[in-house]
Amino acid sequence: MSDAVVNGLAGAGGGIVAQILTYPLQAVNTRQQTERKAKAKYAAQDTEAALAFAKANPAQKQRGTIQELIKVIKTEGWGGLYRGLRPSLLGTACSQGVYYYFYQLLKNEAEARVARSKKLGNADAAVGMLTSLIVASLAGCANVLLTNPIWVIVTRMQTQAQAQMVSEIAASNVNARPSKYAVVPSVDSATTSTSSSSSPVGGQGTLDTVKDLYKEAGVRGFWKGVLPTLIMVCNPAIQFMLYEGMLRKLTEKRRVTSRGSKHVSASEVFLLGAIAKLGATVVTYPLLVVKSRLQAKQAIGGDKSLQYTGTLDAIGKMIRYEGFSGFYKGMSTKIVQSVVAAAILFMIKEELVKAARALVTKQIKIPKVVLLKSAA
Repeated sequence: MSDAVVNGLAGAGGGIVAQILTYPLQAVNTRQQTERKAKAKYAAQDTEAALAFAKANPAQKQRGTIQELIKVIKTEGWGGLYRGLRPSLLGTACSQGVYYYFYQLLKNEAEARVARSKKLGNADAAVGMLTSLIVASLAGCANVLLTNPIWVIVTRMQTQAQAQMVSEIAASNVNARPSKYAVVPSVDSATTSTSSSSSPVGGQGTLDTVKDLYKEAGVRGFWKGVLPTLIMVCNPAIQFMLYEGMLRKLTEKRRVTSRGSKHVSASEVFLLGAIAKLGATVVTYPLLVVKSRLQAKQAIGGDKSLQYTGTLDAIGKMIRYEGFSGFYKGMSTKIVQSVVAAAILFMIKEELVKAARALVTKQIKIPKVVLLKSAA
């Protein structure tokens, strides 16, 4: 089994475990990112409209992670925290497997080129930070193009209840007052209204979500948000650049073990993975919010200012109607979720790779022992 395949399978295994453990945080974060609430832009136009907007959108601070978790449990039950888990696990396995496979494949090629360069007399040849960044970026692009449809479906499932609640309260607003003063309500007011209603909150399965998405946007809908996601390949690129740089510095100071390798503990890998992911997340978070906005259901409420036709349209409308703070909604939740998930993933992946290599080494030695016994 090649090193690229071993790393691909190990990455998929680590990703699945990390996804299961941190999924509720991811589901909550997606809801925070896709909560569309414009500023009170009606205030300068009409006093009555301003009052209506203020009533539907009470001023409040962004809910924290714990508050958002409690809100989801109250309105949707514990199942609301795990909606879309199955396609998410499939997406994680595919994403991590594809990413690590191509990453290791390209990394091996880069290292082979360095080895050939050294044989030709270039003693200073080495795989530098820029090469690592390019390798990680190319692996990330392959991953995005192949797995984006899965993540669009997951985002839709995670935000179903949110979209349903806003749609219901928006419809009641339209029926209750003249269209001139129609406003887009906040999710809080939608929650209050829907909680007293007898209609079920969110419940589409994977197949129904696929049909709904296809009906809304056709085949192209499955690649919604692919542009900001492609730009976001710099996230794992930055993450792996930081991780491998810190790991290289750490291993340089370690002694070679009896097995011929330098030992790095699981807890150290966990810490390095967490630090690397933290740095990458802070830099690229606004792109993640734009991606989630594009992948979520657009036809909610009646305000076109909060619905997007593409990446540039989303960025422009978010700046105009929500301000730059809109690009950082739910960032604290994402930092906790992504840092913990990345740390778990790196730790499990490294342990699985070590176990696989040890198993292969052991299998190679077994025939020699058998041959010695048979000769005796």
